[in-house]
Amino acid sequence: MVTLPLQKFSFVLEQRKRNAVAWWLLAGVAMIIIQTLLGGVTRLTGSGLSITKWDPIFGILPPLNTKQWEDAFSSYKQIGQYKFVNSAFTLSDFKSIFFWEWLHRVWARMLGVVFAVGFVYFLLKRSFDKQMIRPFVVLFILGGLQGVVGILMVKSGVNPEDVHVNYTWLAAHFISAMILACYTLWFALILLIPAEKRVANKNANTFTLATIGILFLQLMYGAFMAGLKAANAASTWPDINGSYLPDTVFKNGLLKDVNLSALMINVHFMHRTIAYILLAMVIAWFAYLRRNVNLGTLKSVINWPLMLVLLQVVMGIITVLVSPKIVLGKFGIFETFAQVHQLVAMFLLMALVVNLYVVKRR
Repeated sequence: MVTLPLQKFSFVLEQRKRNAVAWWLLAGVAMIIIQTLLGGVTRLTGSGLSITKWDPIFGILPPLNTKQWEDAFSSYKQIGQYKFVNSAFTLSDFKSIFFWEWLHRVWARMLGVVFAVGFVYFLLKRSFDKQMIRPFVVLFILGGLQGVVGILMVKSGVNPEDVHVNYTWLAAHFISAMILACYTLWFALILLIPAEKRVANKNANTFTLATIGILFLQLMYGAFMAGLKAANAASTWPDINGSYLPDTVFKNGLLKDVNLSALMINVHFMHRTIAYILLAMVIAWFAYLRRNVNLGTLKSVINWPLMLVLLQVVMGIITVLVSPKIVLGKFGIFETFAQVHQLVAMFLLMALVVNLYVVKRR
C-alpha cells in the first residue's frame, strides 16, 4: 500500500477544502445570474411594482386567502402603474404579475440563505483561513448593498405618478448585481486555479481590463434601454429609424431628460455604438492574446469572449428587429430574445473576468 508523506497529504486535504469553498461560491454566481434573469422577467412582464409592501420576515409567503389578495391588489391600485397602465386589471391579472415579483424576491432570500448557511458550514469545517476574512467581509457588504439598491429602485416607482421604476435606479441595480457576481467569481478563481497556472503579461491584463470597462458601459446602457422601454423606439437595423446619426444626439444631449422619445433614440444610438466598439475590442483582444500570451492548459479561455460577443451582437440585432412584436404584459418572442441577449451579456462578462484573472499584471 502506497502512503503519502504527511505534508503532501495535508496539502491535498487543504486543496479539497479550497475546492469545496470555490464550488459553493460558483453556485452563488449561478444563483446571481438566475436572480438577474428573474429580474428581467419581472421587468418584461411589468411585474416589478406589483408588491408595494414587503414584510422582511413573512414576505416570503404570498397572500394565502382572498382577503390578503384583495388587500395586496388594493395597495397596487394606489400607484401610478395601475391608474395609467393597468386600470382594467382584474384580481386574476394582478395575481399573474404578482407571481414573478414574488419569485424574484424569494430567490434573493434563497441566495442569502445559501451564502449564510454555506458560510457557517465551512466555518465549522475549518475550511477558511485568515486570508479569506477580508474577501468575505467585502462579499457580504456587496450583497447587502445590492439589496438596498433594489429597495430604492422599487420605491422610485411606487407612487401615484410614475408607471415604471426610474431607469437610472434600474441600471444601478443591474450593475451592482454584476459587480457582486464578478467579485464572487474572482474569489472562487483564487481558490480553484493554482498560481503557477497563471501567466504574467501587463499589456494583455490592461487590454482585458479596458475591455471589461467598455462592457460595463455597454451593460449600463442596456439597462437604460430596458428601464426606458426603448426597444421598439427604433426597430430597424443597421440604421436607427432611417438615420445612422440621429439629430437628437446634438439637439438634446445623450442623457438629457427633456424629451422621452428623443432620449430613447439617443440611448439606442449609444447602446449600438458601444456594441460595435466592444466587438472590435474583443476581436483585437483575442488576436493580441493569441500572438503574445502562452496560456498553456488554460488556452481555451481566450476563445470564450470572442464566441460570446459574436453571439451577443446577433442576439441584439434580432431583439431590435422583433421589438414591434411587444405585447404589453405578455411574454413572447421579443421577451425571449431579450432574455437571451441579457444572459449572453452576463456570460461574456464572466468569461472576460476569468481571462483577467488568468493573465495577471505581474
